Amino acid sequence: MTEKPLILVTNDDGINAPGIRALIEVMNTLGTVYVVAPDSPQSGMGHAITLDSMLFAEKLENTDGPQTEFSCSGTPADCVKIAIRQLLPRKPDLCVSGINHGSNASINVIYSGTMSAAIEAGIEGIPSIGFSLLNYSWNANFEASKTFVKTIAKQVLEHGLPDGVVLNTNIPNKDVEAIKGIKICRQAKANWVEKFDKRKNPQGKEYYWLTGEFVNLDQGKDTDEWALENDYVAVVPIHFDLTAHHFINELRTWELNPKNNKQ
Repeated sequence: MTEKPLILVTNDDGINAPGIRALIEVMNTLGTVYVVAPDSPQSGMGHAITLDSMLFAEKLENTDGPQTEFSCSGTPADCVKIAIRQLLPRKPDLCVSGINHGSNASINVIYSGTMSAAIEAGIEGIPSIGFSLLNYSWNANFEASKTFVKTIAKQVLEHGLPDGVVLNTNIPNKDVEAIKGIKICRQAKANWVEKFDKRKNPQGKEYYWLTGEFVNLDQGKDTDEWALENDYVAVVPIHFDLTAHHFINELRTWELNPKNNKQ
């Protein structure tokens, strides 16, 4: 009898978030599921890890399915690290992160705890996918997402992914009938125009509250932002090698090494 795939499920919204519960439900149809997720929301944590404090991982009883669950005091990246090194019976065949409440398209991938968890698994050579729904509400409806999550996860289990490649998947906030399909995309060139709202607390001490506006600078029709605006699920293959390969040769022409001027 063929052994079922071992699937690690994690997220950044916390182990009780509706998005991860939807993801667990789908993964239970595909393999043996272990859940290691933060015990509290960790959105925007990026690839932070815990270095200067204790890390706790508590096994949970009375779960809502056959999965094994651990609640972790650390960041999303911590969850993946401790899952692989301590909590899982073997290296997982797949890691899925999400379903995030809100977009992780374009520049958001840099800040995302959801995607950092998936990337951490990718660093370990585990095929990994981050899933996000374009709805920030805690009460978002994830029913349409489940269809696409299962399709994409099954394909990754079947085909695998190249070393270092992780899939960033964003899903429109639409009913399944209104979603036109899946587009393979590149990351849009976009950024946040940020402002800091200066305020005072009741004691009169000044503090700042981050605000901002998302600006899409990319008019291409092959981007994740275009796909989402046009009711497609956007899948972007990303990798953690941040080398700007196209600039290496030019950089080598710079006079960076001081010349030895002999007297």
